[in-house]
Amino acid sequence: MRTFLNSQSATEHLAARIAERVLPGDCIALSGGLGAGKSTFARAFLRHLSSDSLLEVPSPSFALVQPYDTPKGAVFHYDLWRLDGPDALYELAWDDACEGIMLVEWPERAEDHLPECALHVTLMPGNTEDARVVELTGWTEARMAGVFS
Repeated sequence: MRTFLNSQSATEHLAARIAERVLPGDCIALSGGLGAGKSTFARAFLRHLSSDSLLEVPSPSFALVQPYDTPKGAVFHYDLWRLDGPDALYELAWDDACEGIMLVEWPERAEDHLPECALHVTLMPGNTEDARVVELTGWTEARMAGVFS
């Protein structure tokens, strides 16, 4: 599925709709270049899951992973930009995270260690500063029903 998001609030709304559908064992893989909106999406996703609109959501760029406790269970927010290689994932509680909810920025750096059933969210610049084109792949149409409403 591909759609156009005309504002930052539209990106945040999409993140919240996906957060409503996420379950333990799910992985949300966020792709896109620098400035594509991955951090905006991640912040809105985690704030919605935690039911805390003011939740501090630091970028896990240097720690590589930031865990959160939410009403839906443990969430592991990964930023793999600085990952030394996919073998380093096991030092970051990757196996445990696969049982919780994973939010992974720069998922291509995990190579074939990313769960097969991941929802891939690819964000691309739109025609204005806050607009984005988003492509979603990996979940069934039934599971995606209503995400864009």
